[in-house]
Amino acid sequence: MSNCIFCSIVDGSIPSYEVYQDEYFKVIMDRYPCAKGHVLIMPKRHVADIYGLNAEEAAALIPLAQRVAEKIRDVLGMDGLNLLQNNGKAAGQVVDHFHLHLLPRYENDGIRFGGKPTDPPLEELEQTAELLKM
Repeated sequence: MSNCIFCSIVDGSIPSYEVYQDEYFKVIMDRYPCAKGHVLIMPKRHVADIYGLNAEEAAALIPLAQRVAEKIRDVLGMDGLNLLQNNGKAAGQVVDHFHLHLLPRYENDGIRFGGKPTDPPLEELEQTAELLKM
């Protein structure tokens, strides 16, 4: 879809810090992370929300999320993890392309849902992406 920012990331016309990709998904660093290691898992084909995932994508999503979460835990030593996924504006969905947030949590990190994201230097995103590459 030509006007979808995530489709443009998937096709490479908008740069991203990729952690992983396979037949169905691309995993990238969140550009405005709430914590170090915050990544997004998005389908490579345009799917607006969870209802549009096909059976193969749905079956592959959680095992992939588990592998990425284990990598974040092993590399960054997080204390916990939130999986976040919004469907529709009323639920807080901002980009109309399905994506699953993996949000690492650290003791006393002060993160509150709905809080203001950070704006780290691009070099930090690149370095973290390199650490998490699979």
